[in-house]
Amino acid sequence: MLELLGPAMSITTAALLARSSLRTWRAENKFLKWVGTGLAAFFSAAVSVISVIMIVGLFKLHARGAPALDLRVAATPEQILRGQAISDGFCSGCHSRTGTLTGGLDVAEDLPVPIGSFVSSNLTPAGQLSHWSDGDIFQAIRNGVDRNGHWLIIMSYTSAGKLSDDDTKAVIAYVRSLPAAGKQTDNPPDHLNLLGVTMLGAGMLPKGKPVSTGIVTAPPRSSSLQYGEYILSYQDCRACHGDKLTGGVPGQLAPLGPDLNPVKGWKFEEFVATMRTGVDPNGHELGKQMPWQSVGRMADEDLRAVYEYLTHMPES
Repeated sequence: MLELLGPAMSITTAALLARSSLRTWRAENKFLKWVGTGLAAFFSAAVSVISVIMIVGLFKLHARGAPALDLRVAATPEQILRGQAISDGFCSGCHSRTGTLTGGLDVAEDLPVPIGSFVSSNLTPAGQLSHWSDGDIFQAIRNGVDRNGHWLIIMSYTSAGKLSDDDTKAVIAYVRSLPAAGKQTDNPPDHLNLLGVTMLGAGMLPKGKPVSTGIVTAPPRSSSLQYGEYILSYQDCRACHGDKLTGGVPGQLAPLGPDLNPVKGWKFEEFVATMRTGVDPNGHELGKQMPWQSVGRMADEDLRAVYEYLTHMPES
């Protein structure tokens, strides 16, 4: 109900301004009559438009959904190990800043515009997932929707949905194996403020990746270029570094990342060292927004696959 307060206040303000314009029109002073009425009418119309945009934003905020999924993950030792590898190299970038998948990081701190708060969830049993089914967790990863139908905004902006079905199940198996740790985090985790709702209504914020109900597969795990392409597909590298990995574009929601073509001049050992120390072969420190700590936790075989892909990218 609180989220309706903004549009309600805007509509009330527009009505008061409209009333003010009518009262000003009755003034005997011609200057006050025309200027006052014009200004009041202008601001009334502007606030009315903003109110409509807010209402559209609220509609979009609640429009996302995904079908319920009946799923039980076997949680074999192999699945748990695979899930840990993916979590260490990917999920931990947002969810493990204070402890293993205990959440608490406000992703909004890295956004260029203050549109709300987006606190990464505690994924251990101390959080909400102990009350979720395996199907609920699958849909949160794949489609950015929680068990109550709330839009997980940041999750839907990421490429986590490109994890294969098998890898998504492995992550679920690993999360289920964790002991309770950390503190309870916000539920739902994402909150748009009035500016965020207005920008969403005006089409200035993404709607999230399309909801998917199909099967997602991955190539066999190896150090190949093809497997590297798969890793990059879910690692969100393109969100910062651009669609062709040639550098981010001003105005994008994610932080601006540099052109990755210079990696072609690095040795594999230098690439691994960069991902595990945060310092490139030229002695430059990677930006604080680059999740090199989580990427560096990937196995050498996976880093080799990423390296193979980056060093064989076509020239732009």
